[in-house]
Amino acid sequence: MPGSPRGTRLAAVFASVLMLFVAVAACGSGEDSDSGPAAGKTTAASTAFPVTITHKYGSTTVKSEPRRIVTVGLTDQDAVLALGKVPVGTTEWLGGYKGAIGPWATDKLGDAKAPTVLKDTGTGPQTEKIAALRPDLILAVYGGLTKKQYETLSKFAPVVAQPKEYNDFGVPWQQQTEIIGKALGQETEAKALVQGVEADFKDAVAKHPEFAGASAVTATPYEGTFVFGSQDPRSRVLTDLGFSLPTDLDKVIGDQFGANISKERTDLLDTDAIVWIVSDTTKDAAKLHKDPLYGDLKVARQGREVFIKETSDYGNSVSFVTILSLPYMLERLVPQLAAAVDGDPATKVAAATS
Repeated sequence: MPGSPRGTRLAAVFASVLMLFVAVAACGSGEDSDSGPAAGKTTAASTAFPVTITHKYGSTTVKSEPRRIVTVGLTDQDAVLALGKVPVGTTEWLGGYKGAIGPWATDKLGDAKAPTVLKDTGTGPQTEKIAALRPDLILAVYGGLTKKQYETLSKFAPVVAQPKEYNDFGVPWQQQTEIIGKALGQETEAKALVQGVEADFKDAVAKHPEFAGASAVTATPYEGTFVFGSQDPRSRVLTDLGFSLPTDLDKVIGDQFGANISKERTDLLDTDAIVWIVSDTTKDAAKLHKDPLYGDLKVARQGREVFIKETSDYGNSVSFVTILSLPYMLERLVPQLAAAVDGDPATKVAAATS
């Protein structure tokens, strides 16, 4: 999956993601990889196999402990790293990071070689490049594989596709981590990691009772206003912190992770706090406030806004929403939300450091 050009808005990136996964799987260069066996050492987890995992296209059995893992899911590498393995291949989405590993996860790489990064071709997963990596497991949990792409990739290795219970790109980070943990024979360890990050959420909720029952939404000014729905990971961060989403949000968006709203539904933005993911925090904020439909809303007049630069490390962590990015993100987002939700225009929402 592609990383966006620096000037392209987040929703445009997601639009290209959807086009990518709807297209027929593309042929890459077919060149061999010299990544080596950088998928982690064989561990006690080997006794957990075989394991069978159900997903959108049926079920997949992983017969033995995988050592050469390729992540097609856009953020799946973080769960793999958190569980002590290094993928031989990752799919680039945001940030342009070496190995497609964000700063919140680089310490998990250790001395291992960075994964080979699969670039966007605009037509689907790079089938031949994936095959050249000689994977013994392909993870596509946070993704949107088509059935044809799933079947094509399954010729090379067991493929764990996105779960059927959620929209494409809608799997919660908890389930993502646990599914990947099961595939790696570390289901118990994955659950423990999830509990650790859930404790961070509980701590934030306890320290900020004002979040409970307050309304919030995440949006980006792409081709008007693009709002993220209840099955998008960014929205789940807000609800996990105690916020509620606008009542009609999913009715307007439908079964997608998000959608553009009409000017007639600008009321969806009039929440107790709003998180804006923008290209330029100063310029985009000024442009939004000049629009009377938005500028006259209470959320704008009372300074209940959090502006996050989408191309910053912080902005990328907000979009990743993984077992590793969440602690990094919460450290920055929670104080901003606390300043926004108080409703006092005199309270400035300080910019977070990246």
